[in-house]
Amino acid sequence: MLIDLEKRPWQWIMLIFLAFIWGASFILMKRGLVSFTNMQVGAMRIFFSFVFFIPLIIRHLKKLNWSNLKSLLIVGFIGNAIPAFMFSTAQTEISSSVAGILNSLTPIFTLLIGVLLYANKVRWLSVAGLILGMIGAVGLITSINDLDIGTSNNWYGLFAVAGTLCYGINVNEIKFRLRDLDGVAIASLGFLFIGPFAGLYLLLTDYSMAAGSPELTGSLLAVIALAFFSSFIAIIMMNLLIKFTTTLFAASVTYIIPIFAVFWGIMDGESFLPVQAFWALVILAGVYLVNGKRKS
Repeated sequence: MLIDLEKRPWQWIMLIFLAFIWGASFILMKRGLVSFTNMQVGAMRIFFSFVFFIPLIIRHLKKLNWSNLKSLLIVGFIGNAIPAFMFSTAQTEISSSVAGILNSLTPIFTLLIGVLLYANKVRWLSVAGLILGMIGAVGLITSINDLDIGTSNNWYGLFAVAGTLCYGINVNEIKFRLRDLDGVAIASLGFLFIGPFAGLYLLLTDYSMAAGSPELTGSLLAVIALAFFSSFIAIIMMNLLIKFTTTLFAASVTYIIPIFAVFWGIMDGESFLPVQAFWALVILAGVYLVNGKRKS
């Protein structure tokens, strides 16, 4: 059975699966930071993703031209490179849960940037869905028992906010400026420009701290998994969603991510309370409103 993203059920299936694998990205970053610096984690995430994309880059290279070069540079640097470093830096001081909730700001920035810079029009119901989803995301994260933000420097959350701002720009750029390219081509060609820079940085960086870490192998495997699932696979899926749905529907994946963050927490021995199930339903209600059908 072939996947048909023109059909709404398949769009929802891809959205939920994307949230499932993206929900693990914060834990993977945290484990990568056990042995590596924030800059090394960000650079390795980009470079390993670039390596995975090489066959697709070769396949789609002929689609690169002067008309789409600027937009692909924006996708590469603003949509992928900067957020990779912003979130890895944020998680040196804030918990994975806090980073997850800040990631839910993406649809807000998608909405604002779309209106301000791309002349996008939205319905009041979409705005209501954004607000409801944000309320649900805040409620879900704050209901997690082991959330400990008192011992961290929460100002580092601004790095995560900067990352979500970049995501908002990226979503709109793909939707409104790269209509002639499919999601796979956009993802692969975006990494064409940032992968070599990340590789050069990795060649010049100091690994003395990582070499002495007893968790080196685990941290390296975590970053490789982060690159493969949360960048290579997830970015292709995200770009396909943007092409076949609305920008707000695609960006609303960040509302569902906290639900799966709780799932990964349960797998790690954490508990799940009924109040958390309630906030999860609030999040899904917000996504539904954002995705409501427009009148013709």
